[in-house]
Amino acid sequence: MVSSRFVALDTYDIRFPTSRELDGSDAMNPDPDYSAAYVVLRTDAPDDHEGHGFAFTIGRGNEVQEAAIAALRPYLVGRLVKDVLDDLGGLWRELVHDSQLRWLGPEKGVMHMAISAVVNALWDLKAKRAGMPLWQLLASMTPEDLVALVDFRYLTDALTPDEALAILRAGAQGRDERVARLLAEGYPAYTTSPGWLGYDDDKLRRLCREAIDAGFTQIKLKVGADLDDDIRRMRIARETCGPDIRIAIDANQRWDVDAAVTWVQALAEYSPWWVEEPTSPDDVLGHAAIARRIAPIPVATGEHVQNRVMFKQLLQLDAVAFVQLDAARVAGVNENIAILLLAAKFGVPVCPHAGGVGLCELVQHLSMFDYVAVTGTMENRIIEYVDHLHEHFVDPVRIRNGRYQAPTTAGFSSTMHPRSLADHVYPDGPVWKVDPS
Repeated sequence: MVSSRFVALDTYDIRFPTSRELDGSDAMNPDPDYSAAYVVLRTDAPDDHEGHGFAFTIGRGNEVQEAAIAALRPYLVGRLVKDVLDDLGGLWRELVHDSQLRWLGPEKGVMHMAISAVVNALWDLKAKRAGMPLWQLLASMTPEDLVALVDFRYLTDALTPDEALAILRAGAQGRDERVARLLAEGYPAYTTSPGWLGYDDDKLRRLCREAIDAGFTQIKLKVGADLDDDIRRMRIARETCGPDIRIAIDANQRWDVDAAVTWVQALAEYSPWWVEEPTSPDDVLGHAAIARRIAPIPVATGEHVQNRVMFKQLLQLDAVAFVQLDAARVAGVNENIAILLLAAKFGVPVCPHAGGVGLCELVQHLSMFDYVAVTGTMENRIIEYVDHLHEHFVDPVRIRNGRYQAPTTAGFSSTMHPRSLADHVYPDGPVWKVDPS
């Protein structure tokens, strides 16, 4: 396989009709169809692995995201696989800083997410070839090799390469013991499944009880559509869960700054663990103002934060108490390593956004790498979990007693079953031929 080349970058518009049951519904997205603009990288080597990745969307426009991924085909097809995989930092810079593609962002939006899908597929292939799950592959790399993956342009006023090296060198101490603990105990999880805005009160109660019975110590409720409804739902959740279960709330960017403060203060008696995405993800100063005015209730954000530069500013201004990086929003593994290092520098816990389709599968690797090789701690760190669509993946997440079990299968856990791809391709897959009425 040393001289093998990439021969195909295939894309698929994959959609799941989650809007039919209101799974995933929130104040800004009442009818999502969880979707993946999916990519498969293939080589000419006999019996070689494939690299799988995707950009997550919620339905309409997934075809635009698929087209953006396809536009990256010329950057890989025909190139030597070894050259690319041996220098994924260089490949990242080549894609992100392309002088023409860059105009479509820069470093944000559909093109940046397309780069994420391709970069993550390359990491999936690299991990499969190494015979290791991605978290373990990353944790086995030297601090110098990890720093070489990161683009420090725009970051050095907050994090320099030397500071990143120092963080990673410190993180290497005790790494083997942490790997053993992770494999034995797993990583803390919280569940959003009880809290979708479209669910009625009885379903909210039932799902809260089921979450507690399953060992979860934290749940999350969607809020922001109607204050009286939110007060009622928070009261129900708190009465059902009792005082010891953490209840986070998520507004999905619903409010202006003053509205966010008023709304959160109205819910404060129910002790929200954090308020997530209280305003526009681009409004760094707004997040900082909200954080000051609602303290001690913390602010969490990151699901729609476009790049490492935005995370840098949020951290510099003490605008965020929990960093919620997303595996497919920024430009893939490389940029998320930069974000993990920024969060470590500022001492802010990373609690990734997941849910969607396949996002749980991906982010577990990033948090586990963070624990093993960057911060060395799980304190106040937790990964979102949503019990939707995992059956479509070859290596689905495993939850036991409210904790993610560390993946042991080689790769990035991003490979979907061929049957699932065939059934859910839009608009001709058989799932989409069914009359939802």
